[in-house]
Order: sequence, then C-alpha cells, then structure tokens
Amino acid sequence: MSWMDEHHTRFSLKAPGRSDGGSLRLPGREPFPPLQEHLVEPEVTRDEIIGGRRMVAHPALEPHADQQSELDYVLRAHVAPGYRSSADLLTRIGQEDDFASDACIRKGTDPETDSRSLEEVAFEVVSEQSERKAAEKAAAMQRRGVRRIFAIMVKGERRVCEWSPESQSWRPLAADVQIADPCLVRPIQVAALLDAAVADDAVIEALAAKGNPAIRKREAAARNEGKNEGKAEGKAEGIAESILKVLAVRGLGVSEAQRQEILRCHDRDRLDRWLARAALASSASEITAEP
Repeated sequence: MSWMDEHHTRFSLKAPGRSDGGSLRLPGREPFPPLQEHLVEPEVTRDEIIGGRRMVAHPALEPHADQQSELDYVLRAHVAPGYRSSADLLTRIGQEDDFASDACIRKGTDPETDSRSLEEVAFEVVSEQSERKAAEKAAAMQRRGVRRIFAIMVKGERRVCEWSPESQSWRPLAADVQIADPCLVRPIQVAALLDAAVADDAVIEALAAKGNPAIRKREAAARNEGKNEGKAEGKAEGIAESILKVLAVRGLGVSEAQRQEILRCHDRDRLDRWLARAALASSASEITAEP
C-alpha cells in the first residue's frame, strides 16, 4: 500500500466513551491504549493514523503487491506452533498511532488481558512510501513492544533490512543471513524473501520441520521406493555373480570387459537369459550376445 498525508486533519486521541482515553500505563513507558481501541474504523476506511496524522492507505501497485504475496507465503509456512501470521492487521500502536504492518507474527490471545496479543515480529514492504515513513512506523512499533521489525525494500536493488533500536535506523541484511526467532519453526534465509525459487525450497523445509502429513507421506514413499530398488539391485547382483561362477566352474575364460558387462547389468530378464545360456555356451561371448 502507498500512503498520502492529510496534514491538516488531526484526531482526538481519546477513545470514544472513555474520559481517560482507555489507556494502559506500563512501568517506564508512555500510556498505551488497548490494541483494539482504534482511532479509525477498521475495514470501513482506508485511513491510518501515524504520529497523529491521517494517512490514506491506497491499494498496492505491482512491485509491492507481488512482494507482499511472497512474504505472506513464506511466513505462513514458518510460523511455529502457538503463533499465527497476519496480513494488514490494524493495531493501536500508541496514543497517536493506529496503523497496520504489511505482515506480522503474534500469539493468539494474551492470557493477562484476554484480548489479542501484540505483534512480536512485523514486516513492512517499502515501495511507494518513503523509508523515512517506514522508519517512523518502526520506531512506534518498537516503543509499543514489537520485538523485531523488518523492511523489504522493493525500489531499486531489492533488499531486506532490520530495524535497529540502538541506532534508530534500518540495518541491511545480507542474502545469506538466517533470521532465527522463537516464533519461527526454523530460520528464514533472507534470500527466501527476495527469490521465488529459494522461497519454495524454504517453505518445503519449514513444512517438513512441522511434520506436515503430506510431506511425511511422500518421504516415506521415497524411502520405501529406495528400499525396493535396493532389493532389486541386490537380486540382480546375485544373478550376475551366479553367471560368473557357472562360467568359472565350466572353465570358460571371461575378459574384464565381459565381467563388467555382466556385473553392471540390472535387467532381471536379461540376466536370467544369460544364466540359462551359461550352462550350455561354449564361450562367454555367446552368453551376452543378443539377437
């Protein structure tokens, strides 16, 4: 989504019907309103509030929309048990902030408040919005308690960055960096957020790590197929060795090339024919000659 400022419009920062703004005071922090006490009307308007300013969230253009779809695809597969992934989840981040990250990972319900949990990891796709605006959102999320915030920059050279609370800026991540976190069933390679082929592999590995029934069934079938192939190869090798033993008992000379041809053959029907011929043939060449 892209954003447009409405600079002249500011909002009352008190929740409707609450004289105190519905705030929760946390030790050492500014008062935070409940996550679901919104300044805007969810699913009715495209408005978001960032730093007290109205922002109109427009439908995304192709680079942003494609990247967000890929992001959702990878995240959903990697979410660890007890967590869930969400897209465009509107959150009351602070007294002057009510906006949605492009994607996030969170626990379902906060047992202390019996309401939805705050995002633990959030992702922003930065396309039409400026990096400065994305940084403003990241700083607000960090103040609220979101543990980690990532941005996927799609303009110019595509890259992934992580928000640094220390420097209050975006820190670029190399493509081979692994994003490890308790809310992930396995680390996500940064390249999986930028390359569709790497994303496919990462999703398969994440589903396997979760014990996905379909993948486990395929793995079991592959193991059984390998065992059957191994048994077939073992039987073929046994017939080949029997052919060589018959020729040795009969005193027929076998060249190294003929020996390798017999040992490397895995066609059971052909080996059976060669074994039958070995009892009557006058030379090793007659055994392997095919009409």
